Amino acid sequence: MTVAAIILAAGRGTRAGGTIPKQWQMLGDRPVVAHALAALTRAEIGLRVLVCHADDLAQAQALGSEALIVVGGAERDASVKAGLLALQGRGVTRVLIHDGARPFPGPVIPALLAALERHQAAAPGLAVSDALWRVDQGRIAGLQDRAGLARAQTPQGFAYEAILAAHLAHSGGALDDVAVAMAAGLDVAMVPGHEDNLKLTWPEDFARAERILRGKMDIRLGNGFDVHAFTTGDHVVLCGVKIPHSKALLGHSDADVAMHALTDAIYGALAEGDIGRHFPPSDPQWKGADSAIFLAHAAELAAQRGFRLGNADVTIICERPKIGPHAAAMQARLAEIMRADVARISVKATTSEQLGFTGREEGIAAIATVTWIKE
Repeated sequence: MTVAAIILAAGRGTRAGGTIPKQWQMLGDRPVVAHALAALTRAEIGLRVLVCHADDLAQAQALGSEALIVVGGAERDASVKAGLLALQGRGVTRVLIHDGARPFPGPVIPALLAALERHQAAAPGLAVSDALWRVDQGRIAGLQDRAGLARAQTPQGFAYEAILAAHLAHSGGALDDVAVAMAAGLDVAMVPGHEDNLKLTWPEDFARAERILRGKMDIRLGNGFDVHAFTTGDHVVLCGVKIPHSKALLGHSDADVAMHALTDAIYGALAEGDIGRHFPPSDPQWKGADSAIFLAHAAELAAQRGFRLGNADVTIICERPKIGPHAAAMQARLAEIMRADVARISVKATTSEQLGFTGREEGIAAIATVTWIKE
């Protein structure tokens, strides 16, 4: 089956507080809806439609999520309909419809997709475990039997053509898409929901979501250190930038001491040893090699394991050459190799106050620290 996802982010969400709609408020380092989009991307749902309010188009485009962006309607079902119509002619057989204010749908998606192999419609739900009361004007008026009751969650999944026809025929005002499907006579299977798949409704829900986010994160910290001696030559290569100098650095590859320190920091964060494990100096093919090969390999390993760069910090220790005039170019080159935002990469320099081998200008040392984050 070909699965697409519709993420609903056109609501105003006033009960959550704040000066902007809840789906655009920050949760960790990005907006709430960005977490939902990321979860669907990790589930390998490549075709995603983000339905937003006309006033929020700039924020939606700034996400850079590669989702198709469409403008929603005044009510939820109108927004769903806009998303469904945007998928016409794209070969979609199944569609997941998700509330953008639920940042952590990941745990329910596998069971939902499995259910859609056998059913026209499926949705996650949580059995009600608390006692239920009927309340009238602030007073408990009676008890409600909880047997057979469940708390609804999203994403809710459907055969695409069936749910499109159901929405086109519906008069509007449905609480969710299960209601629309049932009104059209579709049987809806329930799959297990997950407590982390909460919908942000009240201000205190953000504190709970932050706790969930911290618990989900895998944060890796690595550091690297390298030294190369000077030899005869007319330039050095540092962080991939060629700098004229009265000497060169001695090494099996291009002797880019700063890039080697950063590469080792990445391997260290991943518990992958050092450059020598992956690119042995005894192997003649690496003689004179561009150190960008090593750094790109390390960064790709991190990406394959689902990590994104938190930050990288490189310090070059030398008396000469002066690093400051080249620092911006070095940052840009490292960002290019690592496929990262240049704002997450720092390159700076210090001297050793003419002490030690760097102070005597016998060589250059570098240290690097890197942080990788996986949610």
